[in-house]
Amino acid sequence: MVTTHNLGFPRMGKKRELKFALEKYWGGDISFDNLTDTADELRCEHWDFQKNIDYVPVGDSSFYDHILDTSILVGNLPHRTQQKNDKPFDAYFRAARGRTVHDASPTFASEMTKWFDTNYHYIVPEFYESNAFTLNSKHLIAQIKQAQSLNLNIKPVIVGPVTYLFLGKEKDSSNKLDLLIKILPVYKQLIAELASHNIEWVQIDEPALVMDLNNDWKKVFHTAYTYLAQDDVKILLATYFGTLRDNLELCAKLPVQGIHIDAVNAPDEVSKLIDLCNADTIISVGVVNGRNIWKNNLNKTLDFLEPIYKKIQNRLWIAPSCSLLHSPVDLTAETQMDSQIKSWLSFAVQKLDEIVILKNALVYGRNSVLTELSDNKTVIDNRLHSQRVHNDSVQSAVKRISQADIRRHSVFDVRIEKQLNLLKLPLYPTTTIGSFPQTAEIRKARKDFKENIITHSHYQELMQKEIKHCIDIQENLDIDVFVHGEAERNDMVEYFGEQLNGYIFSQYGWVQSYGSRMVKPPIIFGDISRPHAMTVEWAKYAQSLTKKPVKGMLTGPVTMLNWSFVRDDQPRNETCEQLALVIRAEVTDLVNAGIKIIQIDEPALREGLPLRQSDWAEYLDWAVMAFRLSTSNVNDNIQIHTHMCYSEFNDIIQSIADLDADVITIETSRSDMELLDVFDDFKYANDIGPGVYDIHSPNIPNTESMVKLMQLASEKIDARRLWVNPDCGLKTRKWDEVLPALENMVKTAKILRIQHDYNDLQKTA
Repeated sequence: MVTTHNLGFPRMGKKRELKFALEKYWGGDISFDNLTDTADELRCEHWDFQKNIDYVPVGDSSFYDHILDTSILVGNLPHRTQQKNDKPFDAYFRAARGRTVHDASPTFASEMTKWFDTNYHYIVPEFYESNAFTLNSKHLIAQIKQAQSLNLNIKPVIVGPVTYLFLGKEKDSSNKLDLLIKILPVYKQLIAELASHNIEWVQIDEPALVMDLNNDWKKVFHTAYTYLAQDDVKILLATYFGTLRDNLELCAKLPVQGIHIDAVNAPDEVSKLIDLCNADTIISVGVVNGRNIWKNNLNKTLDFLEPIYKKIQNRLWIAPSCSLLHSPVDLTAETQMDSQIKSWLSFAVQKLDEIVILKNALVYGRNSVLTELSDNKTVIDNRLHSQRVHNDSVQSAVKRISQADIRRHSVFDVRIEKQLNLLKLPLYPTTTIGSFPQTAEIRKARKDFKENIITHSHYQELMQKEIKHCIDIQENLDIDVFVHGEAERNDMVEYFGEQLNGYIFSQYGWVQSYGSRMVKPPIIFGDISRPHAMTVEWAKYAQSLTKKPVKGMLTGPVTMLNWSFVRDDQPRNETCEQLALVIRAEVTDLVNAGIKIIQIDEPALREGLPLRQSDWAEYLDWAVMAFRLSTSNVNDNIQIHTHMCYSEFNDIIQSIADLDADVITIETSRSDMELLDVFDDFKYANDIGPGVYDIHSPNIPNTESMVKLMQLASEKIDARRLWVNPDCGLKTRKWDEVLPALENMVKTAKILRIQHDYNDLQKTA
């Protein structure tokens, strides 16, 4: 027998039901009971989707983030988030977003960063020397009871103690490794409680095992699982997202009853793991890609699995490579997609169907699923040979790229003098990152235009009205460098992909980015080309309304790559080069239209890093080259900006400098400018805008806090190189939040200018 299971399922629902319920709850429109009813209904629906696999995950649903859930589980929410008379999950939501429903005493939210190399963001655990952990399993046990009432064969899913500590951040001089002895008893108590609820298996996720670990962290794994070892509940230790490499033997020797390995990323390690493990250890093989949307080549996968099954028989479990959190829910909902390309795809529900087919083929022979395997082969061959995938002119253009194409004409010091003379910006210039609030009226106009309810000219009038509104607001606020507000854009990647050849789009292919924030990644199925200019019309109109510079706003090639579902039939760097050529052409058109500042956002640069540092250099070489290819076709007067958010980049600062952007804006507000510590040693020469307030929280920042943050920044970076800006775009905020925040931000810049002039006078005196 072969056992099938799943590591986790998407949380928000096929139609984003939980997203909308959360936002209504935060807005005070529904009660907490209404919110939990929605969550309960969705869990039942999602378990029904998984009814044909042997073990259904429980504990993978979440109101915001599974790492934040773990902080609740082990009693580790920051003290600032907890207040008297709190209702359920009030402290939880304060940690996530700084406030809860009608909160009279908001606080600052916990730091947020990328989950390994995905586009999912987790809430970073905070650790202090005084930490005391306590079990708070009420929410998890409620889900277990709900599933058991439906007679489901379940497997609770929890984040492992080592990965939890590994991902957290010390907020004082403590060493988080010292907290292991405090947190392990909580995990042991939890496992005992699971046993009391008749749980046979618990999945403990330890993806930190695919990272570079020093000897201290390796010892911690041995210590932790030796302490947790027992027979009441069997432990399936889950690794994913990469290869185990030097941690393979460590993993194999841990006293657990089963190990999951990501065979999509580490196929060569499966046989090694089997040889290293005890003869009775369960080996779970993740053979269906949980992070991409291409149909599995079932015949090829069976060629891989059959020798393994022959060797270990009923010790073999099969599953997706990782949680399906990173996949859309159900392909059958896509009723408007091109039928040929749709046949090449597989979403979460379909991936589980593939797992069941593979099991049946292994247990009962390929003839038992002959029709399914034959149909699968037809589809795989169709995609492989499709003329829609390959474009000779695009491939020829990539081959013509030269070193001259990736260098600006002059070095930064020469360029910046020319730009200052042209733009005449004040000290501490103010700007925003790009987007302004996307109102219901904006979304309706886009929807009506897409559905042919309104004409192109009417749609253009509506968008121009929104652009003028944004320009007028920036004039009134006295911001220095304007943006047009991006009213016409549904998403910073999707908007561009819709206008490019080689992309296709889903109706309901939503995946969670953070909290209630959902994205619908475009699908790159073939070679990419640009049939026409994409942004010039809007940028040119915005610039016509003001004498101040308006930034042209583009998404960079690396982010276009990393935030799309990328084709798996060619190396990622080749696809990125095609995207860079597209952005390069758009930059040329913007310059020709009179735009003097162009921002090319690369928030996803760091998340594409390989998980092992030894693999970074190759990725960073082609990622930096792609950005420079996009931006190097302009003269010295044109100022190139880029933006990065929620990415710890201290360890890749040289590559950030190698981008050679004239101005970089980054997120630093949640970390109190800690991200700027790198500039103590690294002399970054170009301009930088450290975000002065957290746009992901509804809290209105005061001038005092922003001045303080910029003063901290000026201790690291010359004031003549500093910009004042939010830490990200304002798309998700409301105007009544944005206006006072930006007003305070502009006041901050003016205060800083006065302080700077005063300090200069003091020095002169």
